[in-house]
Amino acid sequence: MNIVISNTAKAPIYEQIKEQIKAAIFSGELKDGDLLPSIRRLAKDLRISVITTMRAYNDLEQEGFVVNVQGKGCYVQPQNPELLREQKLREVEEYLQNAITAARLCKLSDKELVAMLKLLMKGDER
Repeated sequence: MNIVISNTAKAPIYEQIKEQIKAAIFSGELKDGDLLPSIRRLAKDLRISVITTMRAYNDLEQEGFVVNVQGKGCYVQPQNPELLREQKLREVEEYLQNAITAARLCKLSDKELVAMLKLLMKGDER
């Protein structure tokens, strides 16, 4: 697993770490029971604060993606595929809502927005 952080991104560093770990879990790169890098090692590798890394891991634990075993490390939790799908659906809904809001600001009609979505989806099939 390779985590890349950007100082120019809008998202805070802990959020970038959290989202990249979640993406690795969703894609299957990280599987149930896999050990994550230690908080200190990840902080050192990324040249960030241990507190920042700890925040990302704590958030992941609260969301049910990892479990912290005292003295042993953080492990990927077994995931319920239905819950993962539901979470992804909520994420898609959020992105679509943002797109709708932007379309309204540009005075784009519903028909134009749907046509744009269909065009983008066709381009993504290649």
